[in-house]
Amino acid sequence: MDKHHKRGKNFPAFNMISLMDIFTILVFFLLVNSSDVEVLKSSKDISLPESVAEQKPRETVQITVSQKAVAIEGNRVASFEQVAGSKEDIIPSLHQALKRLAARQPLIRKEEVEAGREVTIMGDKEIPFSVLKKIMSTCTHAGYSRISLSVMQKSAVGASG
Repeated sequence: MDKHHKRGKNFPAFNMISLMDIFTILVFFLLVNSSDVEVLKSSKDISLPESVAEQKPRETVQITVSQKAVAIEGNRVASFEQVAGSKEDIIPSLHQALKRLAARQPLIRKEEVEAGREVTIMGDKEIPFSVLKKIMSTCTHAGYSRISLSVMQKSAVGASG
């Protein structure tokens, strides 16, 4: 009888295995879903155009074009007036900065050499196309032939009309 009463007083042990499984699944879920958003550094004086583009941005060299200046990786290389007023298709200061960056980051794989370097241009939506064309020409001349333009993503629902 004594043995039977002792058996009823013992509490069952807490099973940590199922709790650890739940937390592991939760951690994997958060890791997978948190890497879906890519945010590019933006400036207050740049208002990006809107697009329904679905391709996510990649980590590339970033050129910022505002109504005041042209900057590469946050370093100002030319004023907007210099670029807009120039008759040349190549912007010398931007070209030199891109060449310096290319020298610091050599292309490793054969596919990278064939495809060319990649650059993202983040330009204000009020920037004239002639200025963007000069910047794109400079990038191509400096070996950055894969050019992307940054846009604000909007839903595709309102874009059909």
